[in-house]
Amino acid sequence: MISPELADVLAAIIHRVRDADGAVPLVVPYDVHEHEFTPAMPVLFQHRHGADGRPFSAVTVRRWITDAANSMGLTDPSGGPLDYKPHDFRRIVATEAIMNGMPPHICQLIMGHANINTTMGYKAVYPEEAITGHRAYLARRRDLRPSTEYRSPTDEEWEEFLGHFEHRKVSLGSCGRAYGTGCIHEHASIRCPLLRPDSAQLPRLLEIRDNLLARIDEAREHGWLGEVDDLNVSLSAANNKIAQLGESARRTTDLGIPSFSEVAARTATIDGDNR
Repeated sequence: MISPELADVLAAIIHRVRDADGAVPLVVPYDVHEHEFTPAMPVLFQHRHGADGRPFSAVTVRRWITDAANSMGLTDPSGGPLDYKPHDFRRIVATEAIMNGMPPHICQLIMGHANINTTMGYKAVYPEEAITGHRAYLARRRDLRPSTEYRSPTDEEWEEFLGHFEHRKVSLGSCGRAYGTGCIHEHASIRCPLLRPDSAQLPRLLEIRDNLLARIDEAREHGWLGEVDDLNVSLSAANNKIAQLGESARRTTDLGIPSFSEVAARTATIDGDNR
């Protein structure tokens, strides 16, 4: 997801610090902002100090960058000395990745940001450029994939596709399992987390819950403890489905849109006033 030039530089750095086993050694850096040592991690800018690996300090890396920029005559837009910090590497990677098609929310996870707005602030591009870059990436990927994957489906394939969704319909609602997969709960849908209950089936869910409660009481009276444990699992699942329907009902918002009869009555009154 980065340019070949940046990939070449990163590969050279990784090759330089690899140990005999081919892995980047773990070292313990010191966080100058938090004033504490962080857990061991594969820091790319590290060196050997005796038998131990130690990371180069941010001051050292910044001095190297400044010396390299000065030797090449690089300046900022105003013509002054280029002020480049090690933290700017993160901005470069974020910009390169998003401009080469990486979705911003994936880049957010890689950068470790809690808020995607922080990631978008890291990149030196506008949202339109990010969208254009992602579309170009998809086009490049599509060119590399076999053309048979983009052919029109046959009638038999289309009927099979539609049939999958028909078989997801159950008495209590619909199943959210992925295309081409079977029911993993052998149609014991009350326990299935993929069941999306239908609000119209709330009375039936309440009936199932009451029936489970009665069966649990009966099992306890006869000392069927194994049956009690199994029924409690179903009871918990039933209560979760009922709670889902209640949560969906609370999320429904009345926008105050008048009904047709109210609009018609209001229009008739206005017309009468105009006459």
